[in-house]
Amino acid sequence: MALFNKKKNDDGIERIRPNSVGNVFKTTGIVALVLVLVLMASQSTYQIREQEQAVLTTFGKAQAVTTPGLHFKVPFIQNVTKVNTTIKGFSIGYDEATNEVIEDEAIMITSDYNFIDVDFYVEYKVSDPVKAIYASEDPVLILKNIAQSCIRTVIGSYDVDSVLTTGKNEIQATIKEMIMEKLDEQDLGVALVNITIQDSEPPTVEIMEAFKKVETAKQGKETAINNANKYRNEKLPTAQAEADRIIKDAEAFKAERINEATGQVARFNSMYAEYIKNPVVTKQRMFYEAMEEVLPDLKLIIDSGEGVDKILPLESFSSIEVETNESSAVADNTEE
Repeated sequence: MALFNKKKNDDGIERIRPNSVGNVFKTTGIVALVLVLVLMASQSTYQIREQEQAVLTTFGKAQAVTTPGLHFKVPFIQNVTKVNTTIKGFSIGYDEATNEVIEDEAIMITSDYNFIDVDFYVEYKVSDPVKAIYASEDPVLILKNIAQSCIRTVIGSYDVDSVLTTGKNEIQATIKEMIMEKLDEQDLGVALVNITIQDSEPPTVEIMEAFKKVETAKQGKETAINNANKYRNEKLPTAQAEADRIIKDAEAFKAERINEATGQVARFNSMYAEYIKNPVVTKQRMFYEAMEEVLPDLKLIIDSGEGVDKILPLESFSSIEVETNESSAVADNTEE
């Protein structure tokens, strides 16, 4: 059925008019349906090339697609992310674009404490597209950090001659093995293909001067430490001996004061015993003894009318006590 009718006017001009409004809507619907089908067909397939792999995500669940060719997916539900699996690389120690040295990466210290400028080139590829996308935010940056750490560790275990001449192959092999072990632990979805030493040479004059300053500072530090230890070893015995002498003097003074206090206690007890026996006489004797201590050369004689008695100097209470004990002992022997 024709959508449009042809009709001639009175002037003989042929004009085209729509057959009906319904036919117009019908035509529009067909066109829209065709466009939707074409769009769905384009969203239902994807192509994987030889050097590519893909990650097919369905409601957040990722699946690797590794076979090249034409593949199908559910439109608007499944998403596809393609990953390039060709071998790529990056430099360590120099800028690939300008070939200028990057000192923070290139300058290293060998086992014999020499600075050396070493450049490396690292080759890698994606081994697992799912892990390469979802296991970390930037697996290549992590690989570079691992490579730099392993390089410095290995270079630091070789002397400068080995790094510059005969030990390059061994160094490369050791670094490669160490990096591969680290990648297995991290499981980033990228694999190391190879790592090579591009160049190795002594550093510039400026760096050597800086190194010499550092070494001089280290030697100065060691000298200061040795001098301090020497001074300590010299002074420590003297100080220890002085401390021992002070302690011994203090102990002797302590013993002296204890003995003195003990003697004073014994004297007081003796005086108190005499005082209990005869308080008046004891008080007089204490007075006379005090006078004798104040005036040691004084001689005091008292005439009581019944005879002359020599009062000062007189014997102490302890002497009297000894004499009294001796007299008692003699009297006892006599009685026996």
